[in-house]
Amino acid sequence: MKLSGSCYCRALEYELKLESPDEARTSLCHCSSCKKAFGTNYGLTAKVPLTSFNYTSGHPKEFVGDNGSGTILHREFCDKCGSFILEYGDPVKNEFRFICVGSLDEPDALPPKGEFFCESRSEWMPEISGVFHKMKIKE
Repeated sequence: MKLSGSCYCRALEYELKLESPDEARTSLCHCSSCKKAFGTNYGLTAKVPLTSFNYTSGHPKEFVGDNGSGTILHREFCDKCGSFILEYGDPVKNEFRFICVGSLDEPDALPPKGEFFCESRSEWMPEISGVFHKMKIKE
């Protein structure tokens, strides 16, 4: 399965090569760090093997900071339009990338399989049925 994606202005483009959609773990995150990064009430990322992701044009800008729980998080984005492409934490930097699902050309190809930090879900937002739910990250 081959997917493509980009930033809004297409200065950054990438490809994602997966054996199947099951190789990606797409989830919503309701933590305050994701809310700020995505500029909305949750983050939507797909965890994929590092070896499955490749930039095909452009070079991302990177922001590195503590995600609020002591983990150093790297966020890559376009320095022209500001679109957020992916993130990864230091503990998994050599194994995985968390792709922003909205940056995919076909975001419906990787539907959500779960929700994290559900205790911080906005009151108006319904729970997604049929997926796993974690109230806290360490439960």
